[in-house]
Amino acid sequence: MTDGAAREHRTVSRVTTILETAAASAAGASLGELASLLNAPKSSVHYLVKGLLATGYLQETADGRYEIGPAVAMLSSSGTSPVLASAHRSLETIQRACNESATLCTLVGNNVVYVDIVESTQLIRYSAPLRVRRPIYPTSAGKCFLAFMPEAKRSKYLDEHVQGAANIARVEAELRDVAENGYSMNRGETVPDVFAVASPIIIGDAVVACLQVAGPSGRMADRMADLAALVLGEARRLSRRS
Repeated sequence: MTDGAAREHRTVSRVTTILETAAASAAGASLGELASLLNAPKSSVHYLVKGLLATGYLQETADGRYEIGPAVAMLSSSGTSPVLASAHRSLETIQRACNESATLCTLVGNNVVYVDIVESTQLIRYSAPLRVRRPIYPTSAGKCFLAFMPEAKRSKYLDEHVQGAANIARVEAELRDVAENGYSMNRGETVPDVFAVASPIIIGDAVVACLQVAGPSGRMADRMADLAALVLGEARRLSRRS
């Protein structure tokens, strides 16, 4: 009998790292680069790469590098919920209303990942690369995921990532406010001089994604309350609680 807790598996971690590395590079990745990144023998990595080639998750280029294969596109197209597919319109609404960058964020393991963005048209703006893993805390979206996370899972994360009992208590108090208010704020905690507001999209009892707006502190500081109302309204429009 197991306790049901998710644990990292070396082979799974290697496979996901291979896929993420291939996806992140326009030129693909070589076997040597992958072996170096994983700190593993080429023979072991080659074995995993061959399996991914066979199932269509990787494909080999003419010069012997590896890039994402067609199976990944099939997964993403079949696995996107209607709510997340329609969230782009909310990003456009948020961006038009305040002309700051609006992003759609999901939770991937112990990371936040931006999967869609509508950027501000202003010269100085928040511009975030998509599909890059970021720490959950203290991002504004991450605070929303933590606030609505099962207590045991949240406590485990805070114990591992926040130093000191006093700091943990402070974060827990903040997360209670997030759960009550339905939105979170980040005032330069992740990136200096970048402020952000986020609100969760809740389907049933689960947070499936977050809407976030972010921009330079000089433009954001005096309108955080208005931006919170804007993002919260769009998130609630997309949410379907049980």
